Amino acid sequence: MSQAVKITDTCLRDAHQSLLATRMRTEHMLPIAEKLDCVGYHSLEAWGGATFDSCMRFLGEDPWERLRALRSALPNTPIQMLLRGQNILGYRHYPDDIVERFVTLAKKNGVDIFRIFDALNDVRNMAWAMQVTKRVGGHVQAAICYTISPVHSLDAFVQTAKELAALGADSICIKDMAGLLAPYPAYELVRRLKAEVGLPIQVHTHYTSGMGTATYLKAIEAGADIVDTAISTVALGTSQPPTETLVYTLQGGERDTGLDLKLLSEIATYFARARGEYAKYESGLPGVDVNVLMYQIPGGMLSNLVSQLRQQGAEDRYSDVLAEMPRVRADLGYPPLVTPTSQIVGTQATFNVLSGGRYQVVSQEVKNYVRGLYGRPPGEISPELKKLVLGEERPIQARPADLLEPGYEKARDEIGDLAQSEEDIIAYALFPQVAHEFFERRARGFEAEAPAAPAAAVVAGAAAAPQPPVSLWKLAARMERGR
Repeated sequence: MSQAVKITDTCLRDAHQSLLATRMRTEHMLPIAEKLDCVGYHSLEAWGGATFDSCMRFLGEDPWERLRALRSALPNTPIQMLLRGQNILGYRHYPDDIVERFVTLAKKNGVDIFRIFDALNDVRNMAWAMQVTKRVGGHVQAAICYTISPVHSLDAFVQTAKELAALGADSICIKDMAGLLAPYPAYELVRRLKAEVGLPIQVHTHYTSGMGTATYLKAIEAGADIVDTAISTVALGTSQPPTETLVYTLQGGERDTGLDLKLLSEIATYFARARGEYAKYESGLPGVDVNVLMYQIPGGMLSNLVSQLRQQGAEDRYSDVLAEMPRVRADLGYPPLVTPTSQIVGTQATFNVLSGGRYQVVSQEVKNYVRGLYGRPPGEISPELKKLVLGEERPIQARPADLLEPGYEKARDEIGDLAQSEEDIIAYALFPQVAHEFFERRARGFEAEAPAAPAAAVVAGAAAAPQPPVSLWKLAARMERGR
């Protein structure tokens, strides 16, 4: 084997989503874009996930304008996005016409590679987005959400990959969103996928458990074609393994990446300075947290959980909520913990701890999940929970999106003249309240927007700033918005 390992760097998306609450502004991305474009990355993950929502909700930015700006600044490097299948970038299923228009516009505005996944690994929820991506000329990277449970196995993951290949996937991603993929299982899974599926294999992990670089080395040994890393100054912890470490480790060998460490060092220096502007959003979680191996919570969810419990005045219940999450997950048939299922499980675990009894309060999302509105659970749902939610009703068996009416015309009529483009209409269809407020602020020239506080001021004032208590239901709403 002599093929160079290819690198996707996540510094423009998952790294700051995991470490800095998705707060990095476009103004801190563009100055380094020219150097990023010279590296020779396989791709830069720069869009999707929680960035679309956060641009409008927190930053006063148009996410479509960010994409166009990055596309212009990165003429030589493919831009990659994370797409939640039928959930697109939100936390529920959207109609097929919204999925179709979103994918078409994302490709038009600059996305080259679409990493498409479903939180339940229900391929029915990925098929339409994959079909549209193929039609508009995008690269379909179909992702398998890796997790560990009594109902998940390497055989099941390989079978899912075969189904995705049959649907037209151009490559397969092993998406390890919580850092659970250990080195030797990674070797075996990659080996089997290469032998039995025959598509390029990309591996994504987080460093939360401390295994990330070792996992990549075994995956590469088994034939992995591409891995996700983050430039070192926004790596480690709940982010990805560091780019430079892997590049140096492989240097001079058969899988040498060929990337220039001097250039990477310059990029790392830039991001060290940029990261300082977002000290306010650092989670304070330890660099390695082996508890993730027990609780299986994705990196972004951990920091979010700390923040939300702090606002509730219940930070002392953090360990109780962590311990409750695996129990809720088991009750729900062991869904992989990734958006939106991580938020669904996390919110219900919080309810169970803070409301004084398990399932005394059941979130609407858990009710919808049990009804089958998110798709097919990997395992059996607890009969007691199913009885509590459904009574004598039976869960749906159809693809959830088949039950949805087309949504584009309705969204266009509702948002009216506030929308300036088709992209605006899609933004409203995905996040009605957030987009409406954003468009109103835009119409006023964002005069009410306050600039972000300098990092030094943030650090000085963080301890003194009181956090107002919020109701349990508001806490749930915030957690369900995710990261």
